[in-house]
Amino acid sequence: MAKTSTSFFCKNCGASSTKWVGKCTSCGEWNTYVEEVIHKEKIDYKSTWKESSNTQRALKPVPINQVEQKNDVRLVLKDGEFSRVLGGGLVPGSVILIGGEPGIGKSTLLLQIALQFDNLKVLYISGEESDTQIKMRAERLPYTNDNCYLFTETSTQKIGKAFQELQPDIVIVDSIQTLQSELIDATPGSISQVKETAGDMIRFAKETGTPVFLIGHITKDGTIAGPKLLEHMVDTVLQFEGDRHHVYRILRTTKNRFGSTSEIGIYEMQNGGLREVSNPSEILISQRDEALSGVTIAATIEGMRPLLIETQALVSQAVYGTPQRNSNGYDTKRLNMLLAILEKKCGLRMGMQDVFINIAGGLRVEDPGIDLGIVAAIVSSYENIAIDSKICFVGEVGLSGEIRAVNRIEQRLSEAEKLGFTTIYLSKFNKLPKQSTGIKIIQISKIDEMLSFLFG
Repeated sequence: MAKTSTSFFCKNCGASSTKWVGKCTSCGEWNTYVEEVIHKEKIDYKSTWKESSNTQRALKPVPINQVEQKNDVRLVLKDGEFSRVLGGGLVPGSVILIGGEPGIGKSTLLLQIALQFDNLKVLYISGEESDTQIKMRAERLPYTNDNCYLFTETSTQKIGKAFQELQPDIVIVDSIQTLQSELIDATPGSISQVKETAGDMIRFAKETGTPVFLIGHITKDGTIAGPKLLEHMVDTVLQFEGDRHHVYRILRTTKNRFGSTSEIGIYEMQNGGLREVSNPSEILISQRDEALSGVTIAATIEGMRPLLIETQALVSQAVYGTPQRNSNGYDTKRLNMLLAILEKKCGLRMGMQDVFINIAGGLRVEDPGIDLGIVAAIVSSYENIAIDSKICFVGEVGLSGEIRAVNRIEQRLSEAEKLGFTTIYLSKFNKLPKQSTGIKIIQISKIDEMLSFLFG
């Protein structure tokens, strides 16, 4: 009979210790160590699945200048938004971890991706739903695939046998927290089980060159459940986010070994699944019958994609003494900074005003280039004067009230011109493109110059 041993693991970073400690020596968090029962046996993983001849590793150290560089051909997805987020396609042998809130559409997105690979063999492993439930969801999607196989199992040993028999081209696991290894005497979702089962999936992907998608649960703090080590083990970490009260979903990259980490994909949730949004600027700008105060259009950049977004502001007299500062989709600390600049440099009495900011469409923007649009919306609501809907803004606001230049101004100008805007306000320190554009460009250096143009 094998000897049973116990160990202590940090719930935050996954570090292990032979005894309980109050403060983790790895990540510095307090009271995160938990005891788990462990029972490991040696296993020959190569006997579980067939190793690809193209992915065999060197048996001895090799000088870096003698390493042959292989240009792996990416698998092109029919989903253009997903391909953009991954960096241009699916890399063979890569492991992609997707996290998101419950009910946001993670399983629907990956099932939709699986059904689009009609010429590849896809294995969809589910530890949360039955075959019937997955079939019901698949019938609502406008895709069919005879090469998509369902396997409702949580044991990694049985899953390994399915790999050996089916030899799939793509594997989807829903979710990694439900898998369990018979070699670990711990409950599914525990730190040791997540590390072991994720290690099995990664080992399979690297040894066979098969792309593997892992769906991960998130905690109440919005981070992926399990040890932080899980995000370090995989190649790509995607965050599927959005408000369930809105129809739009955003697929955002937080880690990508094969592409940029600043790309996003936008989807619209419909009855028939998730629809790609190829031109998000049109959906992020609401159609209005008349001009309204406190509403402006700002030009931003998300990854390689220019976007025009609608910024909404509401400024009213504080009733309860202490003014409120609230923002949806925009950094509240940066909002407080902009209000202080308006009061100090422009003489606007913002100290006793409630200020509310909202980015339309449920989008969260971190680009400082929308500062000028936020300021214009705040002053428009404060003065109760509407701004022409054909005017857009781009510029970063400094602490002394100056308008700083932003990057990739050509793409922002092109997007504004394409959507029919006639005027754009930007920093005079931006280098304009040599070719003439059909949009009127007003260059300013300080906030008070823009306010004099707009409000006299």
